[in-house]
Amino acid sequence: MNGLGLLITLDGPGGAGKTTTSRHLARLLADRGHHVHAIAQPSTDELGRIARAHSDRYSGYALACLVAADRYHQQLTEIRPHRAAGHTVVCDRYVASSLVLQHIDGVPLDFLTALNAAVDPPDLSVILTTTPDTAAARVAQRGTHHRFHNGPASAAREMDLYLLARHRLNHATLLVDTTQQDPERVAEIIASRVAEPRTPVEPGPATA
Repeated sequence: MNGLGLLITLDGPGGAGKTTTSRHLARLLADRGHHVHAIAQPSTDELGRIARAHSDRYSGYALACLVAADRYHQQLTEIRPHRAAGHTVVCDRYVASSLVLQHIDGVPLDFLTALNAAVDPPDLSVILTTTPDTAAARVAQRGTHHRFHNGPASAAREMDLYLLARHRLNHATLLVDTTQQDPERVAEIIASRVAEPRTPVEPGPATA
């Protein structure tokens, strides 16, 4: 793994601030000399677009396999090439999100763990946390993105499952509570745990 750029992943329940924090983190790391490549899962490739647009049509094992297939394709075509070039990859959602959302969708954790067993572990895995009421209020304010968001009760279940999922990952995770902290401050906390760029590269802007 020597010489590879870093892989930093952010997971957490809906309303925890993953997407906004990921954007701030990408900009902050770019300012500190990292050549940042920012991505999300599901991806913007064809498999990812299907998973995002049809999460109401596909469910259970079918959706779990679709999301995993997209993840493996993105790993091969996007994550690994950028890391090989010394870039720092910041990913909005990763394996932990599958262990939570697909489990809520009725797929056993053992199946999900095995399905994602060959995914590259991140150098820094972050799980953002917040209270169920805060998460539900934020989701209501921005508008729901899919059927997994359904008020404080579903937010509480998501949070419990993220805490459970972290023990199934093959890497340590950093928990950051976003309840009383804005995304800029959360990004600073995460950036403080990120090492200097591993390979000298020409500085460049974060990409979405």
